[in-house]
Amino acid sequence: MTAPRVVVVGDVCTDVVALLSGDPAPGSDRPAAIVTRGGGAGANVAAHLAALGTPVTLAGCVGEDLPGQALCRDLTGAGVTLAVRALPGLSTGTIISLVEPGGERSMLADRGANLALQPDDVPAPPAGGHLHLSGYTLLDDGPRAAGLAALAAARTAGCTVSVDPASTGPLAGYGVDRWLADTAAATLLLPNAEEARLLTGCTDTTEAARALAGLHPVVVVSLGAEGALWAAGDVLVHRAAHPAEVVDTTGAGDAFTAGVLSVWSASAGRPDPAAALEAGLQRAAVVVGRAGAR
Repeated sequence: MTAPRVVVVGDVCTDVVALLSGDPAPGSDRPAAIVTRGGGAGANVAAHLAALGTPVTLAGCVGEDLPGQALCRDLTGAGVTLAVRALPGLSTGTIISLVEPGGERSMLADRGANLALQPDDVPAPPAGGHLHLSGYTLLDDGPRAAGLAALAAARTAGCTVSVDPASTGPLAGYGVDRWLADTAAATLLLPNAEEARLLTGCTDTTEAARALAGLHPVVVVSLGAEGALWAAGDVLVHRAAHPAEVVDTTGAGDAFTAGVLSVWSASAGRPDPAAALEAGLQRAAVVVGRAGAR
């Protein structure tokens, strides 16, 4: 059977990834290998889902410019169905990712046209389908109404809903209580360990996962090199990370999300926890071994 269609809502960006080497050199030059890749949290999840064979539609915005055209062409070629609006006068989002030796990265974000997303830009998932909302959509006043409208439409259609909290800095600025209220109806929450602790105030990640599982039917916490954790009611399942030589962690969380959602979608929202975690960890291990999110 064809898996129920997934609608992903989130950013479409160009990633400029700089793999740094040598020691920091303020005021001077530092060697780096620099590559340009397709990026944006929503686009990354959609591209990985398509590669895993899950029918997926991506809702988002780009500028009416050459980078936007190139990103849309690449996503279409990857098998993603696009509901992406090109906006004149705005630039396509660009992310600069500075990656230290060992893979840890910091990001400079110009979200550009992504901030202009409107409720009409988001198609409702079909009944029995799934909505995945990238948390960045809620963390800015521009696209927030579109994110909230997408959540409401999915609930009305009887769809399952997943949300990732995106990033601790913007999330803290937005407000934990506000976030929890906005996403209260999510079926599946996908934080990393730091986000889970921020959302609960717990210092222990396992305790944080259990606390969040009291608010959502399923919580999946990505733990980086320590693997991932599934919490649902009294059920707690842990799987270790897959071996990988880490080059760049950019997009690893998006790849993990897509792996989990591919199993979720194929099982109509009732997956085997271990299988879902393994699919996510396998996809993440591939991504961290090279530069870029996909």
